[in-house]
Amino acid sequence: MWLNPEEVLLKNALKLWVTEKSNDFFLLQRRRGHGDSGGKFTGLLVGALDTVLDSNARVTPFRILLQVPGSQVSWAIACGAAVEEMNRHWDWLVQNLLHSLSVFENKEDVASFVKGKVKGLIAEEVRGRQAAQEEDPEKFRGSLLKFELRFGLPSSEKLVTTYSCCCWKGRVPRQGWLYLSINHMAFYSFLLGKEVKFVIPWAEVTRLERISTGLMTDMVRVTTRQRQRDFSMFLSMDEAFRFMCQLADIALRRLLDSGGLETVHCRRRRPQLRISYYSLLRVLEQQALRAYVLALFRLPRGERLQEAALCSMWTPHARCHTPGTLYTTDRYLGFSSRDEGRCSVLIPLSEVISVEKAESTSVLPSPVIISVRSKKAFQLIELQDRDSLVDSLTTRLRSLQWRHSTFRSRKSLVCYSTAPYKSERPLRHTVNPDALMACYQHSEPDPNNCTSVSIETTTMEQMKERLWEEHFSEYGRGIHMFRTEKIQKLVAMGIPESLRGELWMTFSDASSELASHPDYYTGLVAESMGQSSLATEEIERDLHRSLPDHPAFQNVTGIAALRRVLTAYAHRNPKIGYCQSMNILASVLLLYTKEEEAFWLLVTVCERMLPDYFNRRVIGAQVDQSVFEELIRERLPELAEHIPDLSPLSTISLSWFLTLFLSVLPFRSAVCVVDCFFFHGTKAIFQLGLAVLEANAAALCSSADDGQALMVLTGFLDQVTDNDDPSSPASQPPSSPSGEEGNPPVEQHTLITDLITDSYEKFGDLTVKQIESLRCRHRIQVLQAHEDTTKENAVGHACIKYNVSLSPENLSDIYDLFKTEHFINLYWGEGSTTVALQTHDPSRPYVDQYRVDRAQFKSLYVLLVPWLCGLHTDTVAHRTFTLLDQDRDSFITFREFAGWLGMYTLYCKELNEKIRLLYCLHIPPGYCDIIDFCCIPQREFIQFCKTLYSMFHGNPDENELFQAIATVTSLVLQIGEVGHRSRCSGSEVSSDGDHPVFSTKEEGGTGKSLGLENQSEWTVSYAQILASLLTEQQLVNFFEKPMDLSAKVAEAKLKQYHERAGLLMLQQGTR
Repeated sequence: MWLNPEEVLLKNALKLWVTEKSNDFFLLQRRRGHGDSGGKFTGLLVGALDTVLDSNARVTPFRILLQVPGSQVSWAIACGAAVEEMNRHWDWLVQNLLHSLSVFENKEDVASFVKGKVKGLIAEEVRGRQAAQEEDPEKFRGSLLKFELRFGLPSSEKLVTTYSCCCWKGRVPRQGWLYLSINHMAFYSFLLGKEVKFVIPWAEVTRLERISTGLMTDMVRVTTRQRQRDFSMFLSMDEAFRFMCQLADIALRRLLDSGGLETVHCRRRRPQLRISYYSLLRVLEQQALRAYVLALFRLPRGERLQEAALCSMWTPHARCHTPGTLYTTDRYLGFSSRDEGRCSVLIPLSEVISVEKAESTSVLPSPVIISVRSKKAFQLIELQDRDSLVDSLTTRLRSLQWRHSTFRSRKSLVCYSTAPYKSERPLRHTVNPDALMACYQHSEPDPNNCTSVSIETTTMEQMKERLWEEHFSEYGRGIHMFRTEKIQKLVAMGIPESLRGELWMTFSDASSELASHPDYYTGLVAESMGQSSLATEEIERDLHRSLPDHPAFQNVTGIAALRRVLTAYAHRNPKIGYCQSMNILASVLLLYTKEEEAFWLLVTVCERMLPDYFNRRVIGAQVDQSVFEELIRERLPELAEHIPDLSPLSTISLSWFLTLFLSVLPFRSAVCVVDCFFFHGTKAIFQLGLAVLEANAAALCSSADDGQALMVLTGFLDQVTDNDDPSSPASQPPSSPSGEEGNPPVEQHTLITDLITDSYEKFGDLTVKQIESLRCRHRIQVLQAHEDTTKENAVGHACIKYNVSLSPENLSDIYDLFKTEHFINLYWGEGSTTVALQTHDPSRPYVDQYRVDRAQFKSLYVLLVPWLCGLHTDTVAHRTFTLLDQDRDSFITFREFAGWLGMYTLYCKELNEKIRLLYCLHIPPGYCDIIDFCCIPQREFIQFCKTLYSMFHGNPDENELFQAIATVTSLVLQIGEVGHRSRCSGSEVSSDGDHPVFSTKEEGGTGKSLGLENQSEWTVSYAQILASLLTEQQLVNFFEKPMDLSAKVAEAKLKQYHERAGLLMLQQGTR
């Protein structure tokens, strides 16, 4: 079988291996002692050693090594027990690779090429095994049946995968099975007659981490708000942990962060079939791959991944085919080499002219030619499913071309109308056609002092321009240029100002958005300018705070351009609107690009490169701060050891990420960081942040407090200069040495180019895939921290602002029950998921963020209310919901729910309030708004009595209570009859004998009361009912009896999940 390449220092250590076949690059070796007929002593010794070794330590008898001429290091790339299998691997290497390796001039590229090929073969074998398993799903069906029987969850709870593992209780492991589903993780164990099982919703997971303890070196720890669970002994720990993190992340983003919702989208070809185990696994893998591809190429978040195909691309600068992966999305083609960052290409589909298949040969197997508009072609070979890939790309290309032609035809028709042209003409004159830097320089050099410096700066710029022109001639120019390690070095040197705007547009792909949306920006400006909103007010407040020292923003022209860009973006994306730090970023963009280009760059940064950074909760920035803390612990362990609490450093570095160092570095130095950001994305900010901390590690370790640490970092960043800056000390003529008499010591300065180069050398191995994996795990902690804050504020506001008479502890538990009911509806609700998601709005007040509908309220009512009314319970719950739903939007907020439970149920101490609530439940809709002056008709009074009778059912004093309520009912009826007669005797009765009819609807109708219009109707008031109830001590004792809310809440927590699950299973079974 093929192996992940492993280094072998000594190919014939102790002469344990015998070479069977060899050529310039490969060796097929046999373990001495296997297959020897001569029975030599060495072979017998080695054979005996292999026989007595444990099975895990035994060495396979055959292997294939990759050897590079002139190198002492070889790599094991295949091993096996049968000579036939090894001969097949050898023949494949000779037929497919040996000829290609001879064209490499650099022998180091040989090793990289072969190792990439072997990894690709391993990936194909894994996919083949998964496909074979999918054809026989009997094993999964058995696991699914056990999952449903053991945990009693509805069939709509999709099982994803299962793992055999151990769950630790103290120092005792329990062997069992871990079940991972869409919304939960569950564990089951049955050993020595003892059953252990539990279910953990992903929404309750606050942390997932891999730890090492004295008992086990590798464990998965799952932390919730109540306890920790440790799992170990997985057959595939990496896979299990990856799926756990991904499922928890998806669930939490769906449940808690609906503003940035990205759920698992599975496009099923046959929707009527139940999705299988391996299909769900593939959905998760595709979701993770899609997130990686979007981050790697900084694509729009709406892009869908279509194909991912292993192949090799012809790279003219290297004069060879570079192995890698081709990723295709709705509107882009992206190629990335096996080693991330070594070589990549991004091709917008709008730039593609044709995708064609070429004739396949032994040297160029399965070639595909992609032609683009710049008269350039890209060659791909070794595509496994070439025909389907080309057909898919051709179909999407034709569709895109048809849309573009339709758009152009519509635009040409619009041009014949003169009205739009007249309205747009003055607008075009207001949009700046050039970058502001072309008109305003940041600083004016002193002609008496800086002549030599200016000449040197100009020479440096010219040298950079020449290097870039040479690079363009070799690697291409524009969006589809080859992005290699060489371009990384050029970016680290600083992009020349004449090319900065162009390259920012190219690296970010904002140029494609600009080309695809002509006149979009001018239209936005026309719509947005002159409108007033909270965003425009904040923009006006910050306009003059954006680079105030730069001459471009000390005049009307620059300020007006900045206003238009920020206002247009706030109008385009009202969900983000305007956030602080956007003004600083937009100011820098306007300096080096045209106004319309600056707008599209701002769109790219806010929506692609820094997603979830610029909003009210800045979730994305907080996630990256948490990731940055872990990278500090991993990459700077000595600093982390001296500063165990890294949160102060994380707080200090927040502005680094939000403003791309623009607010902390000198202007020209910060612009160099922006260069790296547009080329590498947030990876560049992580690397540079680590380099800054490492450069100041000694000073930070010796700092006494957080304030001193802030001063250390601020002082360091202030003195980071750029060679091209005329005002920087690095550009000044050398002064007299420090220490001479009469001269102060020269302040030490750091060049930004040196700092960036240092960050690449020391932390350049950080990959986008690692960052995305860390983000997935740390997003769980950040979202749960926000949820804890929301809960604390909701409970605090309910206690203080809304005067809810419950203890904070009980309110906290009720909030959990309320939120869980909301989640259960999202888990298993039929056809109501979209509505339920809309009921959680993080922008609403804390006490109103979660809401429940009528069915969810009934479930909570049954769990928490101390008076259950038997068959009459649903009616009372319905009436209660109608009473609480004051705004008639069919939802109840947590504030309304907590207020009702604390002030108007048996959990409050006032008997009057309890009777008042029961009375209010029986007032017909629209009958009267003032309870004390409102009388209920005879029909509703009878319903009131039924409610009381049903409340007493099952009570130990049931008989006495029934007698008491019978007495009260008789008394109230007599009172009502006397009142009715007195009103009748004082009024004229019509001769035809008509009587008024009440239009009240039992189940929440909107009928209007007719009793107000006829004073002779039989009615009874709240005061009469209360006075009658007070005559019976048994009833007074019942209503004044204190109730334990804490015990009821604890019981509800145990029942809520399984009762709701059982009800939903029953409902699904009856369909």
